[in-house]
Amino acid sequence: MFGRLFFFFLIYTLHNIIADDIRYPAIFIPGDGGSQIWARLNRTLPPPHWFCSRHSDWFELWLDVRLLSPEVIDCLVDNMRLLYNETTKKTSNLEGVDIQIPGFGNTSTVEYFDASGFSYSAYFAQIIKSLVTLGYTRGVNLRGAPYDFRRGVDEQDEFFDNFTKLVTDTYELNNQTPVVIVTHSMGGPFALYWLHKQTAAFKAKYIRSMVNIAAPWGGAIKALRLMISGDNIDVYVVSPYRVRPYQRSAPSTAFVMPNINFWDKDEVVVVSGQRNYTVNDYEVLFNDIQFPTGYQYWLNNKDLVDESRAPEVELHELYGSQMPTPGVLLYDNRTFPDLQPVVLPDNGDGTVNIRSLLGFKKWESKQKQDIHSLEIPGVEHLAILRHPTTINYIAQVLTGQFDKK
Repeated sequence: MFGRLFFFFLIYTLHNIIADDIRYPAIFIPGDGGSQIWARLNRTLPPPHWFCSRHSDWFELWLDVRLLSPEVIDCLVDNMRLLYNETTKKTSNLEGVDIQIPGFGNTSTVEYFDASGFSYSAYFAQIIKSLVTLGYTRGVNLRGAPYDFRRGVDEQDEFFDNFTKLVTDTYELNNQTPVVIVTHSMGGPFALYWLHKQTAAFKAKYIRSMVNIAAPWGGAIKALRLMISGDNIDVYVVSPYRVRPYQRSAPSTAFVMPNINFWDKDEVVVVSGQRNYTVNDYEVLFNDIQFPTGYQYWLNNKDLVDESRAPEVELHELYGSQMPTPGVLLYDNRTFPDLQPVVLPDNGDGTVNIRSLLGFKKWESKQKQDIHSLEIPGVEHLAILRHPTTINYIAQVLTGQFDKK
């Protein structure tokens, strides 16, 4: 009953933000897994099972829930995984697998994880729907910037070029009104990387502010579990071991591994039957799990984003806390590295550790622009996107109501 009353109160509050106050267009940057991925197959090498397609027209690859069933998941994983070229230090799709990221500039493919539009796959949907009730228009002052989340920032030149154009186009399309960038999770560090490439004059003209939701500024212990033994992305019928080949192959997994500037050099993050590992032992760890490419991914990405350097735009930082979050991964000789560890919990949002979520505090004395923050205790990493406090906060930022507080 209380939840229903709170929802009606939220709608009442939103409808009392009058149209004349709507000022700032928004561009949404998703996190890891938050963009839809479509594939077309013309494979010459055999797939993992006889029933996996070798040839197809374009189809929804990520995240079609029909591909998450046992056995069939192997087809998805094989088509999603990347190959690493040690000479170029870049990745590529498997031969005969064409990939596209649909919907750039619109919100359709960042509102939901899949094309169904069902509530179970909602991503930015609740936020965007609430803004539409205030008079916002998808594709005009609500834009989306999906990208190939498998790859690290060192492989995203085309995306960042397109994003710059999207910012300037959105500015012009909305009577030269500066843009609010809204990010979730890994989208925050991606946006920070892009902002560091822009001049102060560009940011002053085109960027009103940036709202970061659950941003892993210093990485997360959970990424180490993906690399070591895999993660079933909370789909209980999925075996972590079976999705691990894709998760290991994605440089973005290494991109959000715990940052050496956020964890102490002697702080143990992984325990195995043979030894303990800190953030300074990544080379040994990856050799021990017989995946040295993971260490190369980390080397390629670890210095690309300077998390100590301020973005120099107004910031709004929203994050959950007081949720059990992976803090230390405990394996023994039987479980390391192919089975799931015992997890010692840390404070965080269930995915990102609190020290990483608070990384923005490093900038408080390094920029003149304001930094606002809001902790929402007891709210999980993904659930924060549909929390009424988050929805109302973003509406106030975009409509200028926050400035009047």
